[in-house]
Amino acid sequence: MGLFDLYSKRQKRMRGEVPDVYVYDELPNPLRVQIVHIIRDAVGTDHYNSNAAEEVYEFFCNTLCREYGVFELKKHEGNDSAALFNFFLNERVTEKALDVVELCFKIIDNYVRENQQFRRGTDRKIEADDALDELNARFKEHGVGYQFESGEIIRVDSKYLHAEAVKPTLEVLRGAQFEGANEEFLQAHEDYRHGRHKECLVAALKSFESTMIAICTARGWPIKPGETARGLIGVCMANGLFPSYMDAQMGAIKSLLESGVPTVRNKHGGHGQGTTPVAVPEFMARYALNLTATTILFMAEAHAAL
Repeated sequence: MGLFDLYSKRQKRMRGEVPDVYVYDELPNPLRVQIVHIIRDAVGTDHYNSNAAEEVYEFFCNTLCREYGVFELKKHEGNDSAALFNFFLNERVTEKALDVVELCFKIIDNYVRENQQFRRGTDRKIEADDALDELNARFKEHGVGYQFESGEIIRVDSKYLHAEAVKPTLEVLRGAQFEGANEEFLQAHEDYRHGRHKECLVAALKSFESTMIAICTARGWPIKPGETARGLIGVCMANGLFPSYMDAQMGAIKSLLESGVPTVRNKHGGHGQGTTPVAVPEFMARYALNLTATTILFMAEAHAAL
């Protein structure tokens, strides 16, 4: 059904009553209700001779129960969809509520989209793409700093950076040749979302290095086993990854790349911390994530243009 620009919404915008910063520690109840509507419309209802939708809800509940180590999500519920939605609407721990969102939309994005037997056995009001688009739009509408991208919930800190760097990078990394880099980039976001800032730096550098390894492999450029970021950058430059008219800037670009993601990671998360534990601040992890995104995008686009 999508979003409607209701009169009340327009009046709130006119009065300036719209979120100007993201929040991360709560999912407002109206947003939760809207998410339930999206899931219901995307999963649909069973035909008289089918139980396909019922089986999807059963899968949702069984998966969450197993992972949480419980026998049921909500007591005294008549069916799995009611148990799932009542759990989601009443769960106080935001991360657990996001578990429900991620699991449901992962299945909508894959199984519901692609399984023809399921599609023949159910009536749905919206398609998978519409469901994902509406979910992300609802997050933005409520000023909640999350988006569903590449099958996972990721945290968003800047609308501009997410739109211009993170999202295009995720799209680039979806290709089979960048499968390892994509997994590591998503892991960096997962670590960041859960406050594991050292691990975030490590995964970010791995993703950067894996991107260069993938490019070198695709181009047939020989690299040494276990080559570091600096060596990989050198191989890419020596083999003309960047346009020839940028020769004058190559030294500056090499310095920029070498002193970017690898240095941040090495100084804050890549080596032994000695006798005093090193605390990595959130702003450093965020900087590393954004820097990794822009650098990977830059190198992948140079690879595509070569």
